[in-house]
Formats: sequence, structure tokens, C-alpha cells
Amino acid sequence: MIVDVIEKNKCYHNLVEGLDAAFEYLQSHNLKDLPAGKHEVDGGNVFALVQDYETKPADECFFERHEKYIDVQYVVYGSELIGYAPLLEQEVVEEFNKEHDYGLHKGAASFVKVDAGMFAIFFPGDLHMPGTAAKAAKVRKIVVKVKI
Repeated sequence: MIVDVIEKNKCYHNLVEGLDAAFEYLQSHNLKDLPAGKHEVDGGNVFALVQDYETKPADECFFERHEKYIDVQYVVYGSELIGYAPLLEQEVVEEFNKEHDYGLHKGAASFVKVDAGMFAIFFPGDLHMPGTAAKAAKVRKIVVKVKI
């Protein structure tokens, strides 16, 4: 897991193929005006999911994990807590779905606050619980999926 501000994204260029395209997309579009939904960046290799939602208490959420894609989660406006844990022996809530690259788990988490202008990168093996906060708040987030 990596958490940083968008101004420092160059520190992570060439870390993984496709990551540069993800940051280029985040910096070259008016993210406040993009319609919600899926936006192609580089075919199936890199795409962006524009999401608008209200945060929820962590006890109402589960960890998610992926195997085929890295998540670059960028907060456009609002603020949220994102839970993190390395994939170990957490309880499986929903078996991993290879077609949708998605599985759910529950267990103990460490939380980091991600404010507008910040991003978090989650690699396979990084369980993450986005969209949480003690008090409900509106958030716009762009999740750029980078195929590995």
C-alpha cells in the first residue's frame, strides 16, 4: 500500500507498467465534471471508475481484494478513512470471483485518512476497506484499475 498526495506521483512512475497512464489520466481530466461510471484509459489494461457516495461506519464494511488489478484510489473531494491489512488469515465473507477480480474479507484493520488531492495504491495482497468514516460524508473518488 502507498498513500501520498497527487503532487508527488512522479515518485512512483515506472513502479508498475500502466501506473504512469493512471496518473496521467488523473492529472489531465476535469475530475469534478466526469460522469459517474467506467471510463477507458488503455483498453482493459487501465480504466477509471468514477464514484460518488457517502461514507459509512467501518463496522458496516468489509475488506476487498484483487488479484489481476492494482487500485489507484484518488479522492477528488471529501475525505474518508481507508482500512488496510495484509492478506493473511482473515475470514472470507465472499469467495474470490476471478471474473470480477473481487473477494470480500473481514478482520482487524489499520486506518489511514485520505483527503481530497490524495491517492492510495493497493496491490494484490493488500486488503482494503474504502469509503469509511465515523460520520457520513459525501465523497467523489476515481479508482483507476491497472492490470498487472
